[in-house]
Amino acid sequence: MMNIEYKAKLPQTRLPIVIIGAGGIVKDAHLPAYKKAGFEVYGIVNRTRAKAETLAAEFTIPHVFDSVADAVAQAPADAVYDITIMPSQFIETLEALPDGAAVLIQKPMGDYYPESKAILEVCQRKGLVAAINCQLRQAPFVNAARWLIEQGYIGDVYDMEVRVTVQTPWELFPHVMIHPRLEILYHSVHYIDLIRSFLGNPASIYAKTLKHPAKTLSSSRTTLLFDYGDTVHAVVNTNHDHDFGARHQESYIKWEGTKGAIKAKMGLLMNYPDGVPDAFEYCLKSDDGASDWMKYPIDGSWFPDAFIGSMASLMCFKLGEIDVLPAAVEDVIDTMAIVEAAYQSSTGGGQSIKYNV
Repeated sequence: MMNIEYKAKLPQTRLPIVIIGAGGIVKDAHLPAYKKAGFEVYGIVNRTRAKAETLAAEFTIPHVFDSVADAVAQAPADAVYDITIMPSQFIETLEALPDGAAVLIQKPMGDYYPESKAILEVCQRKGLVAAINCQLRQAPFVNAARWLIEQGYIGDVYDMEVRVTVQTPWELFPHVMIHPRLEILYHSVHYIDLIRSFLGNPASIYAKTLKHPAKTLSSSRTTLLFDYGDTVHAVVNTNHDHDFGARHQESYIKWEGTKGAIKAKMGLLMNYPDGVPDAFEYCLKSDDGASDWMKYPIDGSWFPDAFIGSMASLMCFKLGEIDVLPAAVEDVIDTMAIVEAAYQSSTGGGQSIKYNV
């Protein structure tokens, strides 16, 4: 069995982290990831101070601040700011940060594309070293797939598929579940960004996002078809309403290439938030055309390990240890352009059919 490289590269110097926000994602992913990586969380601030104090006690964070301004005033000069609040608060928070600071911004990069462009403008004007926490592109099983592809093992990728058929407990995200752009903006945005990170920007996108007839959510099922010409196929299918037991639930990413294929099971999304084990398999064609699927053990999962990758790469770039910042705001602005186009496609509808009646 080959030795696949998939673990995040950690910075040689650990920069102190100041977290802005104390929601569930901080408790379930950010703080466990930073603890696992050995990162120093210097302090935390939240509009409701008691929530910040609770997390500070649980994760031994030495400082709890009264406001963002207070956090900036007391933070070390080389602090990395981890913004985990709702997108509507991003711009005012970014304006309060020191010019030139490193900042990791929770996805999505704004609720609507004009906001995305405004966030980019603030980051560039202030010289912020800014990335969006599109962490799926740095999940361990994605890193493994990227390594296999970059090493040429599966040849030229001509097909990429994401399929999610699960029962998602949206009630765990009360501030998100009421959003008028729920499914694509807060979930499928991960897959749009992921596909871009492998295949680049598509020429166009076909999309339809739908609501459940018995639910008040704005949307919970989506199909996205990316236009990469007449040989490369990329599609996302999500269904968050599969409330029929675990037997036929699915959650996977699949890559197919001219020399092989890869399939990664995203166990986190099944029986969320507890999840089920991930699975990583690859298939390589031999010289005689025969092929067989090989399982490869992957240590770690989307939560919390992908969050290690997001923060580690930001630190590495800030310190000059790597030359390209994954999910930089200058890159993710294109993800948000696709999100906007997907909503326009969904609203506009497909080609009308002239039936013979």
